[in-house]
Amino acid sequence: MKYISAWLLILTLLGREGRAQQLPGRLDSLQSTSLKQNMIFRVILPTQYKPGATDRYDVLYVLDGDYNTKLVVPLQAFLEAEEKMPPTIIVSVYHADRNRDLLPTAVAGYPNSGGADLFLKFLANELLPYINTNYPATGDNTLLGHSFGGLFTTYALLKRPTLFKSYLAIDPSYWYDHDFLLKLTADKVAGLTNSQITFFVSGKGETSMRVPDMERLLSTRAPKELIWQVMTYPNETHSSVRLKSIYDGLKFSYAGYKSYLQVYPEIGILLKDKPIHLWYFGDTTRVRYTLDGTQPTLTSPMISPEIGLNQAAKVIIKHFTNRSRYDHTIGGSFSTGDYLPASKRIWSLSPGGFDYAYYEGDWDQLPDFTRLTPVKTGRVDSTFSLDKLPRQAKFGLVLSGQLEVREEGYYLFVADSDDGSRFYLANRLLAEFAGIQAIEHPNKSFMVPLQKGFYPVRIEYFQKEGDRKLMLEYILPSAMASKKTIPIPLELQYGTR
Repeated sequence: MKYISAWLLILTLLGREGRAQQLPGRLDSLQSTSLKQNMIFRVILPTQYKPGATDRYDVLYVLDGDYNTKLVVPLQAFLEAEEKMPPTIIVSVYHADRNRDLLPTAVAGYPNSGGADLFLKFLANELLPYINTNYPATGDNTLLGHSFGGLFTTYALLKRPTLFKSYLAIDPSYWYDHDFLLKLTADKVAGLTNSQITFFVSGKGETSMRVPDMERLLSTRAPKELIWQVMTYPNETHSSVRLKSIYDGLKFSYAGYKSYLQVYPEIGILLKDKPIHLWYFGDTTRVRYTLDGTQPTLTSPMISPEIGLNQAAKVIIKHFTNRSRYDHTIGGSFSTGDYLPASKRIWSLSPGGFDYAYYEGDWDQLPDFTRLTPVKTGRVDSTFSLDKLPRQAKFGLVLSGQLEVREEGYYLFVADSDDGSRFYLANRLLAEFAGIQAIEHPNKSFMVPLQKGFYPVRIEYFQKEGDRKLMLEYILPSAMASKKTIPIPLELQYGTR
């Protein structure tokens, strides 16, 4: 009753109480030649899966499926909703004989024990190929096991390290057969040099399962390429430890899944003998960079909050996650040049805001506004707001005028929009967000050297539907150390009188 109450509580907390008595998905089976019997398993597809779609999903194989899957399903859904892991196929594996399937050696008192090699053969040669063929799988697999299942998970790691991408061993029975698995680990763990493997081990905070012994082995013998973590949870039981372990183990397996890389600037013009700094915002762990346009590796220089740049460069920054499929890369291009030439003030313009021209239309890309007639015109003064325009969707906007520059030096501009936009300064296109929801375009910050004087500005923007956003901010040369952008003051924006 304690076990039932525990998972019912979790399901309730996650809004899944209506499914507590029956798992989603479908039962499937496979006649195994390795095990000489029909093996039953349940396949739970992501909720967004649509038959006939081309989407593919990672696969999580859960041992002791009748016992563990009821916890795995809501926890995976929660982690997915929190963007800690992607939509995932869950394969819940049932065992006709746990001793045979999960125990690697034959030991008196454990009937039929010692068949782990045959079960591993079944997984490698039959079940995984079957899932990859009959379901929309990426082939990127995780194995999760608890107790004897955790013992087998570790055995699988040592015997077939590339079969799964991640191995999650929850309170594994390392005591089995006089610490057989610990001895095997001592012998084989140094050979796990595939940098794409992650290994998570958890325990309930005491020594009976020998989890601390495994941690010592990993600390002294594991190669640097093996990404591993051992977690202990005091005051948990052998059963209750599964809750925190599944959550933390899956999160560790997908560490960095939705990390956000941001660097200012991403493009720029460098003056001779006047270097600039690139600013990196975010966690620097496992983030590397190059300046010659080549793809970074784990041996490339580690990112730092500031990188000096004194010549033309093509910058590539890469975040290495615990799953290479989800590594993130951004880049930027920097050329050498001179100050953008300033213009004289157009005397028909006055400070107080750029001009705007408002258009209506249903576009998926930025239109050629020069061929269109505006519905409304005005100034982007202190009373202007996108929310006050006649439409909140299916409209376009062109802002134009002159920007007054009172201080010579490097200016950092940051542009952003939702949907598409283009930003021109001195008749030069500096940033473009071409289509619908194009806010992830990498070139949204740019460094340019400006002289004192006036510069023509043109901003083109269209909104299809959804959220509305149009932003252009900058940092003055004298304020560069602050790293804080500000809106361009209205007194420096010149439009029609």
